[in-house]
Amino acid sequence: MINLKPLKRFGQNYLKDPNIIRKILEEIDPKPGERIIEIGPGLGALTGAILQNSSELLAVEIDKRAAALLSKKFPELNILNEDFLSINLKNVYIKKIESSKEKTQLLRIVGNIPYNITSPVLFKMILNNELIRDSVLMVQYEVAKRITAKAGTKDYGILTVLLNFFSDTKFCFKVSQNVFFPKPNVFSAVIHLYFKEVKMSGEEKHIFINIVKAAFGKRRKTIKNSLSSSIFADIDFSNSGVDLSLRAEQLKAGSFLKLAEVVKRKGANNILSGSLYE
Repeated sequence: MINLKPLKRFGQNYLKDPNIIRKILEEIDPKPGERIIEIGPGLGALTGAILQNSSELLAVEIDKRAAALLSKKFPELNILNEDFLSINLKNVYIKKIESSKEKTQLLRIVGNIPYNITSPVLFKMILNNELIRDSVLMVQYEVAKRITAKAGTKDYGILTVLLNFFSDTKFCFKVSQNVFFPKPNVFSAVIHLYFKEVKMSGEEKHIFINIVKAAFGKRRKTIKNSLSSSIFADIDFSNSGVDLSLRAEQLKAGSFLKLAEVVKRKGANNILSGSLYE
């Protein structure tokens, strides 16, 4: 029973189908002792099921009403009434290490995330990839298709390149609009991201991400034209080892890494500014 009015500003669509909840739980497959973060638990449809299998669940809920409801419903639940995008994942990770006998325990991130912040959430995980084991998320179906797209296709883009470089991506299953309240205008899908052990400094990630974004900024143009119309306009990429006559959708991660290496060699990282989420 829905007893909390969904708020449009938070992009709330409450999951109400027990079969879909069961399928998501099976994909997460939580185990005792695992440190799991649930983004936007809402009414707790998935929360209760996870709690039965893991006592280390942290629910991050921006809506004060929902946080209060969850606190009453699950007294044992650790709730953080904040915006997931504003929390420092390193603090969550380090706290766990300090309170555990294990040397390391990577985070698991799950949730039915608001579709209007999908990209920022994914970028946040990319920037913190060394802290995360995996992530099971409900996203818009079209976004799920882009994430798992092949090079050379129309769905291949920024998220495809970045997420396939920092993780192994899995399209789990498509989800109908009818399992939510209120009913959204689009289909959804569940994806599973298994993060890789990628060794990159914060500066290297920053350059790499912005190179990919710049390359796809004018995706109908060649790489050369796209980069010359971006913040990298003053950099000469002619000796990068990348065919600059190709379009971004024709390149794989290795080529973007070569372009990023040029930027790093020239010490041009100081030209990077603004949000990675835009």
